Amino acid sequence: MRLRTMAPAKVNVCLFLGPLREDGRHELVSVMQSVSLADRVTLEPADGERDAAATPGVAERDDLALKALLALREHAGWTGPPMKVTVDKRIPVAAGMAGGSADAGAALRLAARAAGGIPRDLLHEVAALLGADVPAQVRPGRVLATGIGEVLRRVPGVAPYSVLVVPDPQGLSTADVFREADRLGLPRDADALAHALAAVEAALPDLPDELCVNELEPAALSLRPDLQDRLDAIRAAGADVALVSGSGPTTLGLFRDGAAARAAAARFDGALVAKPVGPDAGEVLAA
Repeated sequence: MRLRTMAPAKVNVCLFLGPLREDGRHELVSVMQSVSLADRVTLEPADGERDAAATPGVAERDDLALKALLALREHAGWTGPPMKVTVDKRIPVAAGMAGGSADAGAALRLAARAAGGIPRDLLHEVAALLGADVPAQVRPGRVLATGIGEVLRRVPGVAPYSVLVVPDPQGLSTADVFREADRLGLPRDADALAHALAAVEAALPDLPDELCVNELEPAALSLRPDLQDRLDAIRAAGADVALVSGSGPTTLGLFRDGAAARAAAARFDGALVAKPVGPDAGEVLAA
């Protein structure tokens, strides 16, 4: 059996940063939207006697897609034959677009099909063990995420933007950006985070521009001040909203006018335009 699926990147249409929890993670409120920039993930029988993985530039011991496969075996009791998960990378690495989490979510979808079906609740539990961004990636689309990102509410439709994606060759560590956010005193207290959640809920399904903010952005800019010039250039190119993607360093422009987004992409090296996608983007197919 050889199966494949797409692993769409995600953008945070908004990200409100809340208090630090005892487990070292932050509460948050975020609307996450899957986009057409995607890795291709394949699951097939392994050549050897153990599960294996192949992701360009990622050591097998660090491969989140392989960790997803192993975690599903452990928690779902799946005892099928050894499998190999292969990732054809298109999402920039360490770019703030949850590429590794997308691959893990795709691996869970594929393994669930190979196992003959795994309850969605169990997939969600396993995903939450792998990282805060993984649960939203098990099923692509648009979600309102709370908690540390594992409490999900599906939002119908897709965000009404074309997304200009401007990658950066220098990665930013997510952990470093969160530490800088704490140092700068950026996290809201619980009451202020609840206020942000109420504003987002009242506006959904589509957010006004003033709610399309990333409260990690000042921390990313503190570590990479040069990104400010790029944000200014994206705005000057006609974006309705310009923001750092997640923890960065990728920068985004949200354009209601798709033609304007495509014209803007020509101004930035390596830029592309992605479209929001829904759950169908994560369909599992026989390879």
